[in-house]
Order: sequence, then C-alpha cells, then structure tokens
Amino acid sequence: MCQCDGTLLATGSYDGYARIWTNNGRQASTLGQHKGPIFALKWNKKGNYILSAGVDKTTIIWDASSGHSRQQFAFHTAPALDVDWQTNTSFASCSTDQCIHVCSLGQEKPIKSFKGHSNEVNAIKWDPQGNLLASCSDDMTLKIWSMRQDTCVHDLQAHNKEIYTIKWSPTGPGTNNPNMNLILASASFDSTVRLWDVEKGACIHTLTKHSEPVYSVAFSPDGKFLASGSFDKCVHIWSTQV
Repeated sequence: MCQCDGTLLATGSYDGYARIWTNNGRQASTLGQHKGPIFALKWNKKGNYILSAGVDKTTIIWDASSGHSRQQFAFHTAPALDVDWQTNTSFASCSTDQCIHVCSLGQEKPIKSFKGHSNEVNAIKWDPQGNLLASCSDDMTLKIWSMRQDTCVHDLQAHNKEIYTIKWSPTGPGTNNPNMNLILASASFDSTVRLWDVEKGACIHTLTKHSEPVYSVAFSPDGKFLASGSFDKCVHIWSTQV
C-alpha cells in the first residue's frame, strides 16, 4: 500500500511484520508487534499513520516516521481481516467474529460497534465522505452502516455465494467527480460483480463474464470504468456509464 504522495510503500507479511520501503527499494523501517500474519495494511490520507490488522485479533496504528506503535486495539475475538480509515485518526475494522468496530486513536473502547452479519466479515470500506460504511461477508450479504444508527441502513441481498471484496466509486459529493452518482461494487465467489445504487438500496447492474470467483475490483479515477479480476485468469474492464 503506497503513501498518498507515492514516496513510501508499506507491506504486511505472513511473518507478522510490516515494513516501510522507500521508492528506491530501501527498507526504511520494520513494524513488529503483531503475533502472526498481517491481513490488511492502510495508510491514512495524511500519510503519517499506518493501520494494520492481524490474525492475532488486533489492529494497530503505527507512526510512519518512527515505526513505533501508537496504539493497539484488542476488541475482536477472532482474526481481524480488514481495516479502513474514516478520518486521519479513526477507522473501522472487521473480523471472522462477525463484528465491526469503529475506533479512534486515544480512545480505549470502540466509539461504535456494528453487529448483523451471520458469518465472517471479509471487507469494509467507507464511502468517499466517510459517512457510510459498507461491509461484505461470507453470509452472502452486503450491508451499509451509518454512525447515526445501530442497525444497518441497507441489507443488500443478491449474491448467491460469499462476497469477497467491495469498492466505492470515486464519484458523488466530496469527490473530483461530484456530478456522477455514487455507486458500490461487490465481488463474489458466485463469479459476478454487482453494482449498487446505495441511496436506493438496489442492484443496478450484474456483470457476468467471469467463470470463477471474483477476488478484486477497482474503479478508474474518473469513475467511468471498473476493472475486475478473477480466478479464471481474466481481468475485465467495464464501463459504468450505462
């Protein structure tokens, strides 16, 4: 995961260590506090903190300049699978324990917890404004959460196998493409990618050219295209302008 200005790269490994590298390939620092594999690693927008999630059930905020841990959060009861920054100091985490916690640097307890999935939560993503949190799970559902309420805003059910990952489009209010609608993409083991109108809580397109589970999706910076990658060894580029 690259820092916002592209000068540093952070990597997380099954050896339990995260490492920071310069753009000429030199290792700048080693971040060692997890006990076991690291499953997720994210820079904040400011580029001063790195967030990690591990099999040891914890998440850690690291000071990128010193390589030291600022705070370790031990709220999950099973491996933490994904993390995503909401602001430069607050974030959400998800786990095989089916729970989602929203935490903030300096706070000793989660500032919000969401429960509603019936199987492990594979990925979480804040929308571009940090208002809505999307989560996807092995329970085949995609849920949308708001800090304003305890229950999910939308419970989106259309996939018929596990949902591995999700991505918000870089469109709508607060983005560089404010006149385009905000959409959410979900990638599933059912070999499909679905595009969702989150405001309406409806699936607007189902992309069906893959023949194996879809493990990765990414929007172009202008939001007009979506790339999907699958176990079928293919990458497809889709137009979102339909």
